[in-house]
Amino acid sequence: MEDLNGGVLSLIESARRAAEVIIEHINSKSRISVFSHIDADGISAAGIMGMALSRAGAKFRIRIERWFDEKIADEIASERDSLPILTDMGSGYIEILNRSMEGRDLIILDHHQPSGEPDESFVHVNPEIFGIDGARDISGAGVAYLTAKAISERNIDLAYLAVIGALGDMQDKYENRSLGGVNNLIVEDAVKSGYLKTETDILLFGRETRPIHKALAFTTTPFIPGISGEEDKCLAFLTKLGIKLKENDKWRALRDLSQEEKRKIFSGISDLLISQGYEPKVASSLIGTVYILVKEEPWTPLRDAREFALLLNATGRMGRPGLGVAICMGDRGKCLEEARQTLEDYRKKINENLRWLDEHKDRLEELDGIYVLHGGERIDEKMISAISTILSTNLPNTKKPIIAYSTVPEEGLIKISARTTEDLTEKGFNLGEIMRVSAEKFSGKGGGHDIAAGAQIPIETKDEFLRFVNDLVMKELKKIESRD
Repeated sequence: MEDLNGGVLSLIESARRAAEVIIEHINSKSRISVFSHIDADGISAAGIMGMALSRAGAKFRIRIERWFDEKIADEIASERDSLPILTDMGSGYIEILNRSMEGRDLIILDHHQPSGEPDESFVHVNPEIFGIDGARDISGAGVAYLTAKAISERNIDLAYLAVIGALGDMQDKYENRSLGGVNNLIVEDAVKSGYLKTETDILLFGRETRPIHKALAFTTTPFIPGISGEEDKCLAFLTKLGIKLKENDKWRALRDLSQEEKRKIFSGISDLLISQGYEPKVASSLIGTVYILVKEEPWTPLRDAREFALLLNATGRMGRPGLGVAICMGDRGKCLEEARQTLEDYRKKINENLRWLDEHKDRLEELDGIYVLHGGERIDEKMISAISTILSTNLPNTKKPIIAYSTVPEEGLIKISARTTEDLTEKGFNLGEIMRVSAEKFSGKGGGHDIAAGAQIPIETKDEFLRFVNDLVMKELKKIESRD
């Protein structure tokens, strides 16, 4: 990695310090406990660390968690004979960790906005500390990869997993839907190691594996009204465009289409979206950089890195994250078959939730400063982040963030997933800070990134919390308007 700026060099040096502590514990035969988040980025990060630790001969275990809280911190602290490594989590809970782990070794490999100064015994590797955007330029899996590479150069072959994690976190925000910043350096490593190649194409879900009409129906970013989730309507749409759907009685996939056929599909989708009032840039988001994992078998969901990320996200959100970690660590047998079925179940559940919301439009409430999606118990808390992400690309007023929530009665909590737009964050709007401040006011915890954030709060504070968030967002929006 040549010609790096000071922030990137400092981040790499921080990862090297973490690697030194990890190696020291491996050499002393300490057990290592990896704790990671339930989404695609967290599972990729766990897989990277799992592979690096396995190769180094470490005794380790991996746990995937829905979220981080005092309970998890206490469990980590109770394991006095092991080195805890937190991947894709921890930076927003420094004060809790300071109380529970004071004076003890702890590795935090995260990319979310930090809150507080860590205990001097911790090694805290986070791009935000060095002025690098953790929402766009490197993911949790990317931080885990830098640490794994510092453990051993051999681990350069794990770079592709960090690419998957970044795509799972929707960090493809650079020109042509590409990864940039530190992620671009990781892409270079993945290409150099022979695991990855890139090209420009239509970004349909299942471009490698699905018949064209199914790939179109399963595409939800952006959500295309009358197309997403509607296979019959997709068949009719493609037929009307004159797209040949079969070749020798075999369904054709996107990879089988000519450039002219792809242009017809894109133009048709663009015309459809514009006719329904969407801006041209919504359709243009369907064209971008494709990340192809060349060592994976064609016609499998692991060939396309975005589809790989979705499969990992599905295993986590459907309560089977161990499948995702196993696949990241090389399992291509029974675990992969089970994960593929889990992905199908996940997609069905997503589409069921979207259809339900379409039938219950009153569940999406517009306030002065925000949209509120009242998911309640109907939308599972493991699904709420995916639903809020999809809806955030289809809101009538893109200047308002969306605050989506699910109720978790057994925990006495409301799980919140919040999203906003690039346009607002470029003007200084910070949704992660709003979630942190608002959640703490109501005895909860929150944080994340400027563009995507979350929180957990007590159920009984929901209405007050939403009013407070709305007021806080209004104040921030007025500040932005006054500067424009």
